[in-house]
Amino acid sequence: MSQSSQNSPLPGNPVPSFFNWLSAFWKFSRPHTIIGTSLSVLGLYLIAVAISNHTDSLFPTANSLLPFFGAWIACLCGNVYIVGLNQLEDVEIDKINKPHLPLASGEFSQQTGQLIVALTGILALVVAWLTGPFLLGMVAISLAIGTAYSLPPIRLKQFPVWAALCIFSVRGTIVNLGLYLHYSWALQQSQTIPPVVWVLTLFILVFTFAIAIFKDIPDMEGDRLYNITTFTLQLGPQAVFNLALWVITVCYLGIILVGVLRVPSVNPIFLVVAHLGLLVWLWLRSLAVDLQDKSAIAQFYQFIWKLFFMEYLIFPIACLLA
Repeated sequence: MSQSSQNSPLPGNPVPSFFNWLSAFWKFSRPHTIIGTSLSVLGLYLIAVAISNHTDSLFPTANSLLPFFGAWIACLCGNVYIVGLNQLEDVEIDKINKPHLPLASGEFSQQTGQLIVALTGILALVVAWLTGPFLLGMVAISLAIGTAYSLPPIRLKQFPVWAALCIFSVRGTIVNLGLYLHYSWALQQSQTIPPVVWVLTLFILVFTFAIAIFKDIPDMEGDRLYNITTFTLQLGPQAVFNLALWVITVCYLGIILVGVLRVPSVNPIFLVVAHLGLLVWLWLRSLAVDLQDKSAIAQFYQFIWKLFFMEYLIFPIACLLA
């Protein structure tokens, strides 16, 4: 066999490059936020179904799937728009803090990132518009806040209070209330928000504050270099770590109290036992974190996100068991 034939490209070479692109896109979408968004869309749907007593809506019919999948697609696209825009504006910072991200590593060009952000932003609004008025309002407000968070000249992420407010207002309030109103409208039930949804919204609101302040602990180096003021730089990593830990603890104690007080539409025993278990797990994990080890901090941050994910499973189950 000739040397030239040995070096000729194989027909299957384009396939690995396509999967490499998908892998880069998955990193670009920030998987932990995609999972959180997906669970919130599913969790609020199940809560709305449980409260409306439309248990038949748990099964896949055209009428029940349309509002759910419309919300899921619109929220996923909005999620990619928000995190993608943040990466477009933070390429140099991410080369220090998060060099694995595709724009920082060079897997995606700036033009590719801009195209993805533009298309997902437009698609989020179009799908929401076609699905329902409450969904459109929720998506539009979320995109506006996400834009103000990252894009100059406003760039609210430069200011720690405003940055935290952006994150927990969208994740905590706008998404939960907007999704519930969307589903209740789709299920043709009252647009009155029940106590259990307010409880979940308050819990997520406060919990997301802990995520918002904790996420800057492993990013101190790049934030300091590019003059991004954060609570971590102002107070120190130990103080922020302790604050986030106690904020989450207060969240769990509050939910345990809700179970004890027997708020309507939830199973109190399941709610109390589940959150007691998570609270113990949180403190056991926190004792092993070395704040001098960046990877240990990052792992604990991902653990906090897992606790966040679990809430969108625990609350719907508690409602379905009620």
